[in-house]
Formats: sequence, C-alpha cells, structure tokens
Amino acid sequence: MALTNQTIDSDLILLGFTDSRKINFLLFFIFLIIYVVTMYGNSLIICIILISRHLHLPMYFFLTNLSFIDLCNISCAVPKLLMDLISTQRTISLIACSVQVFFLLWIGANECMLLALMAYDRYVAICHPLHYVAICHPLHYHIIMSWRICRSLAIFVCIFSFTYVFLPSSLMPVTLCYPNKVNHFMCEVLSVTKLACGDIHDNMIVTFFFSFISLSIPFVIILVSYICIISSIWKISSVGRSKAFSTCTSHITVVALYFGTGMVTYLGPSTDASSDQEKYVSVFYVIISPMLNPFIYSLNNRDVKRTIVKLFHIKM
Repeated sequence: MALTNQTIDSDLILLGFTDSRKINFLLFFIFLIIYVVTMYGNSLIICIILISRHLHLPMYFFLTNLSFIDLCNISCAVPKLLMDLISTQRTISLIACSVQVFFLLWIGANECMLLALMAYDRYVAICHPLHYVAICHPLHYHIIMSWRICRSLAIFVCIFSFTYVFLPSSLMPVTLCYPNKVNHFMCEVLSVTKLACGDIHDNMIVTFFFSFISLSIPFVIILVSYICIISSIWKISSVGRSKAFSTCTSHITVVALYFGTGMVTYLGPSTDASSDQEKYVSVFYVIISPMLNPFIYSLNNRDVKRTIVKLFHIKM
C-alpha cells in the first residue's frame, strides 16, 4: 500500500497496547520469549526436514515453506513491537509503514494458499482413487505429487500472492491526514486505512473484496478436501486411520487458528469500536500462530518426533 501524508509530520505514531510502563515492560519480555521460541522452533523444523532424507516428502516440503513464511510473518511485526514497548517514541516512517503493510498482506495471502495446498496434498495422499496412495502405494503418491509439481505450486503461490497484493495496493494509494495515530502495534491495513483523508468507502470495499477472496477460496478448498478425507479415513484399516488422523489433525488445528482469527479481523463488521478488537485478534495470526505451528506439527507427527529424538539423542 502506497502511503502519503498531508500533514507536516511525515511519521505515524503506533499507539500499541497501553501507555503503562510496567505493563509494557511485562509485554516486552512476553513477546521476546515468544519471538525467540518461534525463531528457534521454525528454524529447527526447517533444519530437521532438510537434513533428514526420510522427510523429503511433499508434505514436509510444504511444511518447510510454512515454517519459513511464519518466520517472515512474525519478523515483520515483532522486532518493531519490541522496540516500541521499551521506547517512549513509537513512530514509524511512511515508507516503513507501507513496506510493513505490503509484506504482512503478501505473507498472509501466501500462507492462506499454502495451507490450501497442504490440504490438497493430504487429499491426494488419502483420497486419491489409486487405493489410498500414501498408505498403500507410496510410489504412486510420489508420481502424482512429484518434486517438479510441488516446486511449481510453491512458486506459483508466491508469485500469485505477490501480484494479488501488489496490484490493488499500487492502484489505490492512500493519503493520510491528521491525526497520524494508528490504533495498533503495527501497520495493519485496516487500521492505517482509517487515517485516510476523505471518503474511504471504496478503499474498504476493495480491502474487504480481496480479503474475502484470499480467505474464502483457500478455506473452501480446505473444507472440501477434509470432508473427502474424513469420509475416506473411515474406509481404511485402523493402523492407516491412526496415521492419517495424526497428520490431518495438525493441519486442521493450524487452519482453525489462522483462518478463524483472520476472518474475524477482515470479514467482520468494521467500526471505530472494533479497532481494539482488530489489534488484539491480530496477535493470534501474526504472533501466536507462527509460534504454535512447530509444536502442533511436531507433537502430532510421529516422523518428526522420531527425528528430533534421534537427532538430540533424547530418551523416551
């Protein structure tokens, strides 16, 4: 989103959570711990998958991409948030704010489509007519979800999400007016747009439309995929059913957390009173979700747990 300012002061002020110094110091340590855990957890998942040949599967390829996106997602907001929590000045330049808005939107659209790809991967693995290829005929699964196809899908998602976010952002620049105070801890598109001069009705419609498309279409793909998956799981043996459930429940948990909070923010009613709600809900899909994803996938995935135990020589 291209931002310009008609006021003398070209910087924006991020109001954050509170003006209380004690609470801000407490929040600083909480978010610092979350950030360190997120960086370590997602980096560990990426390294484990890269060095473990038996994890070189399409499912883990997409999981590596998800971990990398989560690293980018939380790094777009938390370092600046940590600085603001211990600083008396919470200003951000228009250029930095524009960059932050764009990358948060790009990463968000990328993650939505990637989660849909992961659901499609599970659908192919469990529901494909080749007799549940991932469980009974793994070679067939590798043919259908070849590395060439997986890389092409990942590249397409990255390029498409970039174009999808860049075009409306460049075609509809926003001019900001006084007061230049953003009721948020980061430059989030809805909060920044509310500072626009004049009528922002068209901007909000465009934001809602693109948010609806980027959230609803991947969500429908995920929903349809898991309806087929659940109906197919009951037709396989109890051993295969347990393995299928272990991989699917992880993905469902991530989807519920990410899409649930995203839909509340971008598809819910937008009013002045909802600004605080947007601020607190965004903590979940920008900060909490990237931290939980490595734990969700590692705790519910036997292959990842075995690899971690073997790598660190942990006694079970």
